[in-house]
Amino acid sequence: MKILVINGPNLNFLGIREKAVYGNQDYDYLVNMITEKGKELGIETEVWQSNHEGAIIDRIQEAYSDGTDGIVINPGAYTHYSYAIHDALKSIEKIPKVEIHISDIQSREEFRKTSVTAPACDKQIYGHGLLGYTEAIEWIVNR
Repeated sequence: MKILVINGPNLNFLGIREKAVYGNQDYDYLVNMITEKGKELGIETEVWQSNHEGAIIDRIQEAYSDGTDGIVINPGAYTHYSYAIHDALKSIEKIPKVEIHISDIQSREEFRKTSVTAPACDKQIYGHGLLGYTEAIEWIVNR
């Protein structure tokens, strides 16, 4: 089984930006945590990040034919307005998808409470910190 973890804009700045919201752990810590979870579960994980909407769409579309069995996606700010990412996720309906957010988006600014990408996913996890990623991976594996 192969799970693709897609991280959107600014997630490469974990441990640098808004530590009170996103924590002190850096992006390398997150990648290592996901890699170790994959080893623990006996699956392949690929962690990929881009600050560019079109690149994220391209990677989602590549997942359709590259052997990806599940996607965990944190679209970052694109969550709230990228119907293009929504459409890309929707177009690969056979692949289970979980939208993840490190912070509790429902207790933050008003605009963060709306996700236009979540309806194209099978599940949404938010507010569990970095552990939300491993929860999403486990959900896909146990699906």
